[in-house]
Amino acid sequence: MTKGYWIGHVDISDPAAYEAYRQANAAPLARHGARFLVRGGAQTVVEGTIRARTVVIEFPSLQAAMDCYNDPEYQAAIALRSPVSIADVMIVAGYDAS
Repeated sequence: MTKGYWIGHVDISDPAAYEAYRQANAAPLARHGARFLVRGGAQTVVEGTIRARTVVIEFPSLQAAMDCYNDPEYQAAIALRSPVSIADVMIVAGYDAS
């Protein structure tokens, strides 16, 4: 089964308020089998432009990634994030070499 990934690029205007989003997203992410691969670590842009923070989250399947994003509890978390950040988020299928 092909894994699914969320890739997010985020600028945060209020880190204290953003913490409420992080706390609110923990339960739906865990419920859908999410695993953080990248969570805002140091980055060096070598081409183009990017937001200040990058996040990559792995899910056991593309369907799990979609289901998590559409989970009502996660959608409520987005409502906490939106006023205090600008985010570009995509859901992508992992590479399956078979």
